[in-house]
Amino acid sequence: MAIDLSKVGRRGELKPQREPHWQRLRAGAFLGFRPSQRGGPGTWIARTYDPDAGKYKMRSLGDFGALPGNEQFAAAKKEAEAFADQVESGGIAKARVKIVTVKDACEDYAKTHANEADRLKRTVYGDPIAHVRLDKLRKHHLDAWRARIEAVPALVSRRKEGKKVTRARAPSTVNRDLVPLRAALSKHLAHGTPNTPAAWQEALKPFKNADRQRTLYLDIGERRRLLDKIEAEAMPFVKAIAMMPLRPGAVAGLNACDFDKRTRELTIGKDKTGKPRRIAVPFALAEFLAEQIRNKLPLSPMFMRGNGKRWTKNDWNDPIRQAAIGADLNPAVTAYVFRHSVLTDLVDSGLPILTVAQLSDTSVEMIERHYGHLNKSAAEQALAALAL
Repeated sequence: MAIDLSKVGRRGELKPQREPHWQRLRAGAFLGFRPSQRGGPGTWIARTYDPDAGKYKMRSLGDFGALPGNEQFAAAKKEAEAFADQVESGGIAKARVKIVTVKDACEDYAKTHANEADRLKRTVYGDPIAHVRLDKLRKHHLDAWRARIEAVPALVSRRKEGKKVTRARAPSTVNRDLVPLRAALSKHLAHGTPNTPAAWQEALKPFKNADRQRTLYLDIGERRRLLDKIEAEAMPFVKAIAMMPLRPGAVAGLNACDFDKRTRELTIGKDKTGKPRRIAVPFALAEFLAEQIRNKLPLSPMFMRGNGKRWTKNDWNDPIRQAAIGADLNPAVTAYVFRHSVLTDLVDSGLPILTVAQLSDTSVEMIERHYGHLNKSAAEQALAALAL
């Protein structure tokens, strides 16, 4: 029986499988849909027969998660038909971009990991290592690059006015700088023989035990006190990060179309992993989010400044610090303290760590490392209940 992918309800009934569910658009051209095994929006695929090559060509079209469910089919169909026209007219490029240098490898990696693009620009593209050929890359090149990265001081204050305050770069920060370069090189280079100049991967080993347990925490009352002192422009954004276990950057990246009022589902597209995910929110939070998207165009920022632009780290730091001082709280409070506080409350409430990890888009290992100590009393009570 033919599948009608234009129906949102019909797509919701499809079972996840390796082979996409296909709908024929015309002779030799198909649009496919692969449901997500993790409850995400699913992925659309185009498939077209190439008469010159004598075989089908395929292209992943993405999930169109920024669009409402009833508009995703039309958008995917349009791109699939454009792809079919391109294939049938012989317009598909036959040669791939050649990866020669370290920068080439990083740019190729950034195409599928957009969240790491800024870090690569900052740490690699302007460095001498960017122009080293992959076939000439040796451990000493990366040792020197790492030394330069570690020597760069970290800014304590990013305010445009006044003297810049810096500190030594933390091992945890260096570890985060290593990740995208290591991943980009691993995509194009095999690991060299250990303990030889060719063992480039050895220079990119992370510092062990670099992530310290976060200790600055605001309870519900303290969060409310801070919100009472926050300036009006920043209130909606800060209130959002105080109620959800999301990274501040992910909240800043939300669009008006990312919240579905009917299902109370919030789609988070721009986050650390780059993989969109959906979470169901409670009624109180749903009412708050509905208020933020009222009368806004679908692709408008859900949380915007008075000038219509999105919030950035440089924008939210100072209002939060000033509000913390006004509420007689630690002036070291940052936007990330809210995420830590929300995660602490979720774990302390007894919510399974796996669920907390899924909500916050992080690993179970990371949650256990930073918040596992909160489960000690719960574990003690569970063991006590087994006494004979």
